[in-house]
Amino acid sequence: MSLKRFRAEDFRCLRCVELEFEPGFNVIYGDNASGKTSVLEAIGYLGRAKSFRGAPLADLIRHDAEVLTVSGRVDSLGRTITLGVRNSRQDGLEFRVEGVKGSSTAELAAALPLQIVDPDVHNLVAGGPEGRRRFLDWIAFHVEPGYLDGWRRFRRALRQRNAALKAGAADAEIDGWSAEFAELAGVVDAGRRQALTIAVTRLEDIATALVGSRTRFEYHKGWTGDRSLADALEAGIGRDRQLGGTQLGPHRAELKIVQDARKARGVVSRGQQKLLASAMVLAATAAVQDLLQRPLLLLLDDPAAELDARSLQRLTTFVTDLGSQVVATSLTADDLDFGADSAVFHVKHGGIGRVA
Repeated sequence: MSLKRFRAEDFRCLRCVELEFEPGFNVIYGDNASGKTSVLEAIGYLGRAKSFRGAPLADLIRHDAEVLTVSGRVDSLGRTITLGVRNSRQDGLEFRVEGVKGSSTAELAAALPLQIVDPDVHNLVAGGPEGRRRFLDWIAFHVEPGYLDGWRRFRRALRQRNAALKAGAADAEIDGWSAEFAELAGVVDAGRRQALTIAVTRLEDIATALVGSRTRFEYHKGWTGDRSLADALEAGIGRDRQLGGTQLGPHRAELKIVQDARKARGVVSRGQQKLLASAMVLAATAAVQDLLQRPLLLLLDDPAAELDARSLQRLTTFVTDLGSQVVATSLTADDLDFGADSAVFHVKHGGIGRVA
């Protein structure tokens, strides 16, 4: 799979950008604030219909425009897929896959599966467990048929049980939600465990190689002991009522990262955190590629930041060996070395052109 053609209009500082990417390596370089990250963000928007920088719509639409659009052509397994996303200040979000209006952003994610390494990637290690749960969910979504539907139903059951707890509902009503919640929790827990099983060897090997110390990953399901979640919920109903929310379940799960018998969070340096988090993204990408039998799109936003020359070389070597389509940004054309076959683009004041 590769993103062959891409177009963005009125996205941040980009009035109109049209690009043709190579299926291998593509480097976009330019000064800070020139718009290169906006190009990468627009590409990510095509695959996810949201900003990987967490920006609201008001910040994404160019200041004097009412609508932003991104579109592209994806070559996948011998066929061409057209994608388009439109977001308007007045009408909101709309997207199309093969010209058909979509009902779920999961359709975009399936058509253009992508991963991102950006300057905030270290939060995958240093941040709270929610990011690491999303990491496992991303793998499970791509390799486990039906996982997304089960995850959505689980989230709905969690909201309903919490609402009943906050409202002080009768035991019988809460018991009903507890039964549904526990059943769907089993689906999410099994999907995450399977995702980790698929990826764990690469996770540990790539992380150990990039960071230089033995790294392993431990999954904790969100409730303790050998008892079933249903039994744990029953035993903890008093606490749930007191706090007005469900305290046990997959929404409390954690993927713990252990280096040399120590938890990595808060121990390793910022640069090591970036390398370790990048290793996790690369391992997840490799695992999903193997299962889907097609390359994915990997977006790298200024990977040289906070890394010394040796660490950057190790990272680019792993990226080169991954077999993904890569679109990366850098300050200069020489910061990243993916080989002589790389396509190189220069961005300046919101405009961009190919130079090699």
